[in-house]
Amino acid sequence: MAQGAGGRCIGRTDLPVDPRRSRRLAHRIRRLARRAALPRIVLTSPLRRCADVGRWLRRWGFEHRLDPALLEADFGDWDGKPWSAIGADAVDAWCRDFAAHAPGGGETLVQLASRVAAWQSGDARLVVGHAGWITMRRWQAEHGCALPTATQWPAPLACAGHWVETLNPPGRRLAAAAAVLRTRC
Repeated sequence: MAQGAGGRCIGRTDLPVDPRRSRRLAHRIRRLARRAALPRIVLTSPLRRCADVGRWLRRWGFEHRLDPALLEADFGDWDGKPWSAIGADAVDAWCRDFAAHAPGGGETLVQLASRVAAWQSGDARLVVGHAGWITMRRWQAEHGCALPTATQWPAPLACAGHWVETLNPPGRRLAAAAAVLRTRC
């Protein structure tokens, strides 16, 4: 977990991560890339909790590219605040209109879904992203264009977890690793 994230709404707040955790995740990705014979190209969010993993991989011969499209969901004015300061009423309003409500005036789920659906990996097959982005990518791979309700929103990958998506044409795969921070609804 990023340093200082506990009990706070974290989207695009750029918190540091213990370098040992970043290096451990980079080692896992390097092993995954070797086992799956994936190109040594990694895309990461520009936020430190993802980009630091890419920097480790670059030291080991990977090409590292920052991609702003991989940013976590934008929680607007909520971002960085303790959940207790946001309040249950505001969170409940978001959960009641999960797809169209912009938490803290930030990004709606519809906007996040559009950004994720439009994203292209190019020649890269390794991604280090955030819980919201990866969860939406997984949702779209499993459910298409339908958006989830708050109660249908899947649990995010565990911190330093990974998910492999089969791309078209068959045989092409995208491995997404999570430098995740848990948010709640």
